[in-house]
Amino acid sequence: MLQSVSVDGTVGTVAVKLPTHAYPQPERITAAIQAASGDEFTEVKVSFEHEVTGKNTGGSIGLNVKNIIAVGSGKGGVGKSTVAACLAAGLKSFGAKVGLMDADVYGPSIPHMMSATGKPAATDHETPQGKLTRLEPIDVNGLKIMSMGFFVEEGQAIVWRGPMLHKALTQFLKDTDWGDLDYLIIDLPPGTGDVSLTLAQLVGLAGAVIVCTPQQVALLDAVKAIDMYKKVNVPVLGVVENMTGDVFGRGGAKAKAEELGVPFLGEIPIEADIRIKGDDGQIPALFSEEHAAQEALLNVCQQTAMQVARELLEKPQAPTLEIL
Repeated sequence: MLQSVSVDGTVGTVAVKLPTHAYPQPERITAAIQAASGDEFTEVKVSFEHEVTGKNTGGSIGLNVKNIIAVGSGKGGVGKSTVAACLAAGLKSFGAKVGLMDADVYGPSIPHMMSATGKPAATDHETPQGKLTRLEPIDVNGLKIMSMGFFVEEGQAIVWRGPMLHKALTQFLKDTDWGDLDYLIIDLPPGTGDVSLTLAQLVGLAGAVIVCTPQQVALLDAVKAIDMYKKVNVPVLGVVENMTGDVFGRGGAKAKAEELGVPFLGEIPIEADIRIKGDDGQIPALFSEEHAAQEALLNVCQQTAMQVARELLEKPQAPTLEIL
C-alpha cells in the first residue's frame, strides 16, 4: 500500500494507496507512520488514495468486475437478501462502484427493498464477433441492479427446473452491461443447490458471505453452506450474524465461526429501523440517516471489503506492490 516517500528538510511526505474505500480507521496508519518516523522530523504528512483491488473475477465471461461476492445462507428466513442489499448500498456509500444481482429467482425481493422499478432495456452492441444484445441493469442512484423480479408480474410464481435457472443466471451475468465495477454482490437463494454451483462454474468468485441467525438450528445449516463453498473452492469471506438480540440470542455465529476457523464479519442487531427501511424500499437510507443499527451495518461492510482484499493479497498471484 506504500506508494512513495519523500523528504524536504525536516518534513516527510508519505503516500498510501488503500485497497478499498471501506478501509476502517485509516487514521491509525497515519499515527503509526508518524510514530515510527523519528524525532528528526518536524512534520510527517500522510496522504491517502483508494483503488479497489480484485481478481477481475468476471473476466472469463467478459465482465469488468474486480470482485464478485456471493451472499448465501444454509436456510431461508435469516435475512440474507437484506444483508446483500445492505452490503451493496454500504459499499457504495463508501465510494465504490457496485452492482447488485438478485439470483434468488424463486423469491426475488431485491427490487422491492431498493425501490427498483421498470424493465431492463435491451440494446445492441457491435463487437468483432458481430451484433451482441445486452441488458441494461436498473440504476438506483448509481447502484446497478438486475433481478428476475423485473421480468415477472408481482405475485407471479416462477416454476423452473435446474437448466432454466442456469440459463437465466448466465444471462444475468454474461448478457448484462454491468460496466466497470469494484464489487458485484449476488444475493443467492437459500440452501446449497443449483444456483451456488452454477456461479462457482461460471465465474471466479472473490468469496462468499454466509448469513445466519444466532440460534442453533440456523447455525447447523450455515455450517453446511460453508462446507459447500469449500468443496467448490470458493473462499469463505466470513459469517454475518443477523437479527442479534433478545429473540434469537447472541454470539452463536461468532462462536461457530471461531470453531470452523472462518472470519466473523460482525453482527447486525434485530432493529425495527432495518425492517421498516426494507419494507419501504429504502435500504440505502440506512447509510445516510442515523439510527441504532448504522454502526453495525457499516462494520459488516468494512470487514467484508477488508477480507476481500486480504484474500487477494495472501494468494501467490497477488500483484507486486511497488515501493518507492
